[in-house]
Amino acid sequence: MNATLSPAEILNWLRETDPQRLEELWRRADETRRNQVGNAVHLRGLVEISNYCGRQCAYCGLRLGNRKLGRYRMRAEEIFAAAQQSAELGYGTVVLQAGEDYGLTAGGLAEIIRQIKGETPLAVTLSLGERPDENLKLWRAAGADRYLLRLETSDRNLFEEIHPPLGDRECDRVGMLRRLRNFGYEVGSGIMVGIPGQTYASVANDIALFRELDLDMIGIGPFIPHPETPLGNGLRFFPTVKHEQVPNTELMVYKTVALTRLMRPDANIPATTALATINKKNGRELGWQRGANVFMPNLTPLKYRRLYEIYPNKACIAERGDPGHGCLSLRIQSIGRHIGKGQGGRRKRQPTTAGPDQKESCHA
Repeated sequence: MNATLSPAEILNWLRETDPQRLEELWRRADETRRNQVGNAVHLRGLVEISNYCGRQCAYCGLRLGNRKLGRYRMRAEEIFAAAQQSAELGYGTVVLQAGEDYGLTAGGLAEIIRQIKGETPLAVTLSLGERPDENLKLWRAAGADRYLLRLETSDRNLFEEIHPPLGDRECDRVGMLRRLRNFGYEVGSGIMVGIPGQTYASVANDIALFRELDLDMIGIGPFIPHPETPLGNGLRFFPTVKHEQVPNTELMVYKTVALTRLMRPDANIPATTALATINKKNGRELGWQRGANVFMPNLTPLKYRRLYEIYPNKACIAERGDPGHGCLSLRIQSIGRHIGKGQGGRRKRQPTTAGPDQKESCHA
């Protein structure tokens, strides 16, 4: 198995069900991970700073139309205190995540970023949805290091059905990811696996797009709709695609993670919270053994954490005290890995270009 797989090879692996064959995929993904990024598992302190959102995404519990959700927006001092906790725990990065909330003003957030960068050794990652370029440039100038903007799917038609536009603003997430790179950010994205109407060919295109965009960070998790959403209530935008419908199973996520590691060997790939949600026993460990090298412990204050309900029954983990002696550290050590030190950015960047016979796909 080569590090670069053809579209046909990716499709074959996505459809593979033979356990013995899949063991070979797991082995090669883990070997590539070890050779490219080492045995460290890097921890990012996740702080969900607001659950307000102006969007109406058809699966997300934060959607504007969910009137049953109590809303919150953390104060600046609360955000900084959570970042300080991340530093005290020895994590190298704090991730500030929110819905697409314009109540989080660009200037106010820039001040928080400056304080974190000035008073802690942390890298700052932002995950705040689609924001204007002037906001993104301001936050980069304030010291933000990374930006996460999930594609969810590169199938344009499917994307538009599950992500209604905000007013008359055109959605071009691939374009925004490219601009983020030009602004100087490390750039991350990712997908959901098992969206109704999502085909194996669509997921194969997603993986090829990860390589084309040369992403620094890639998050992959199962599709889990919130019950207070159209998709959570059984709405289907597309007819059943029968054998081509990708399942939202744990196994399918592992296959996608492993193939992503082979196609983007030096990227940072988390074992996502959604993966830990569908397998609370050892979903993280299996993710780390099949290509992942990052985890994001949740450091959102407890009074807010239950309100950041993108999907139900979310696995929210907050390791308190010294992570070298905590449960998470023991779980990492149990599979022969160790907690990473420092900010844990992408080690190197390997130029990737599309082959001459590759056609540009339609991207979300």
